[in-house]
This record gives sequence, C-alpha cells and structure tokens, in this order.
Amino acid sequence: MTPDEIRETVLDILSDIAPDEDLSGLDPDRPFRDQLDMDSMDFLDIVMELRKRYRVQIPEEEYPALASMTSTVEYLTPRMKDIPKK
Repeated sequence: MTPDEIRETVLDILSDIAPDEDLSGLDPDRPFRDQLDMDSMDFLDIVMELRKRYRVQIPEEEYPALASMTSTVEYLTPRMKDIPKK
C-alpha cells in the first residue's frame, strides 16, 4: 500500500470508530485523541482493526507511533508496502 492508501484506510477505520466525528478537518500532525472524542478503547480498536484487515502486528510498546495521522502513516508504510489495498 502507498502512504495515500494507508491514510485512506486509517480514515476509514476512524470513521467506523467515531462515526459522529467530522474527519475532513483532521490535522495530520496533532494526536487523534486531542482532536477526536476517543478513549483508550477506541485507540485499541484502531490497532485491532489494522490487525483484522491486514494482519499487521503492532507491539504494544509501539502504540505511541500511531498517535497522529502523520506518525501512523510513517509507521505503517514500511510494514504495509507489500499489502494490496482491499
């Protein structure tokens, strides 16, 4: 997947987890939890959904790399480069 495809995927997951949130104005450099009404379980849902959809394993100590859109895309790009977009 390309970085743009990963960004789309993360937005899709976020829209499922926080359906009432307007994601169009999301600041890619600010943490999701500062911008969206998300708790720690919602954050874990992002990790679980990535695992379910793409079999991406993210160790707990690396969860902080998924704080913002920019850091998430940077973290996932090398891990998902050989995964086709669904």
